[in-house]
Amino acid sequence: MCRQSATVCLTKSPALETVVGLSPVERLRVLPDPRRRRGVRHPFVAVLLVAASAVVAGARSYAAIGQWSANAPQHALARLGARVVGALGVRVAPSAATIRRVIGLVCPGGLADLTGADPAGLDSIAVDGKAARGSRRGTPPAAHLLAALTSDGRTVTQLRV
Repeated sequence: MCRQSATVCLTKSPALETVVGLSPVERLRVLPDPRRRRGVRHPFVAVLLVAASAVVAGARSYAAIGQWSANAPQHALARLGARVVGALGVRVAPSAATIRRVIGLVCPGGLADLTGADPAGLDSIAVDGKAARGSRRGTPPAAHLLAALTSDGRTVTQLRV
């Protein structure tokens, strides 16, 4: 869920034209890091790549993603850009909590732009909205999300409205 307003999310997301022809890693580098600089230990792109690799390997939850990253071999962590600790050059994977926080902060519209989910040339696009469960705290209203999906099930974008 994007914790920013829809306007901020849209203005920060990279335009699809600027990332055409780039590799997936280079596309992720275009996406702005939503974290504050203080306390950042793992590279932003490395956290996203570890999470994506775990999902491709079959992980279906944050706990499974964290377990995959904890058990990932050193050569895989090196290819994904995990941080190096100590004089021996040991790679340390991000924890499940770090992965959950980073994915929760990433703008979904920016990720949709980077994956190339371009709705041009499709016959139909479905739009659906919902109130995010557990997002209401106190007097402010709950977060409402609006998502656009293609006919083959790909998410084009998701915005907080």
